[in-house]
Amino acid sequence: MNKILPFFSSLNSGLDSILWQPITTPEQWCQTMPCSTIPLTDLILNQPLSTLLVYLLGLMWLWAGWCFWKTRNGQQAKTWWAIALVLGGMAAITAGTSYQAFSYELKCAGREACVWTNGWEVSYMLLQTANLNAMLIAVAYSCTADAWRKTLIAYAIANSTAHFITTVMGLLLADKFMLSFELLVLVTTPSLFLVFAINGWRYAVQKSPLDLALLGSWLLLLLINVLYFGYLWQGYTQSLWAEGIWFSENDVLHVGMVFWISYMVKFVNAKVEDHK
Repeated sequence: MNKILPFFSSLNSGLDSILWQPITTPEQWCQTMPCSTIPLTDLILNQPLSTLLVYLLGLMWLWAGWCFWKTRNGQQAKTWWAIALVLGGMAAITAGTSYQAFSYELKCAGREACVWTNGWEVSYMLLQTANLNAMLIAVAYSCTADAWRKTLIAYAIANSTAHFITTVMGLLLADKFMLSFELLVLVTTPSLFLVFAINGWRYAVQKSPLDLALLGSWLLLLLINVLYFGYLWQGYTQSLWAEGIWFSENDVLHVGMVFWISYMVKFVNAKVEDHK
């Protein structure tokens, strides 16, 4: 035990050493987004509307996972979809806790300057990678067989493992990029390209209803991300906040993902089955 505790202590000290840029004080933090005190406590809540949306989204992910799980009937594909959706729900809740609800408490409270990240956000990155790789495994079971299936499953496991190792190294080295959202995008994008290519090719050849439904889900996911980045690059969050209205690019993502989850339950769940 004495050998383990210093290891975790070094991880936490590494996170605390990475400060928010530009340097931001706790007082300045609450000038950049809504802050309010939770009644009967001294806790600061950030972005109330965003918090509501992201926690709602997390519960919807978990609900969708339950929908796939209860109808799995021994199907590996549905089992892995259930796992992926539950991981997505956990990722949404951990992300919402730090990026939205309690960003002040986790990054600024009791500090002279706010820090850049924390364990909640690191957990979100790992869960999100596992979520997307679980989706890849689910697609492998429903749309491929034999060598292709084994290759895709091996890739998914290797991808998540590599990201986990990189994250641990980033914690030990206090390396910002190794803990960043940008790295998460680089790690997970190949999995998204793979599922899009698999379902696109299969639908072109076989006209399978499952492939059409999954292809529609990937196109919807692409549209949501286009809207997210478009909103971000146009600077609408800051423009609206200057008028006292908080609706960020993350809220665009959250609302879009509510529609995506609904699509998965309504149009994909009933069609998923293991490839014979």
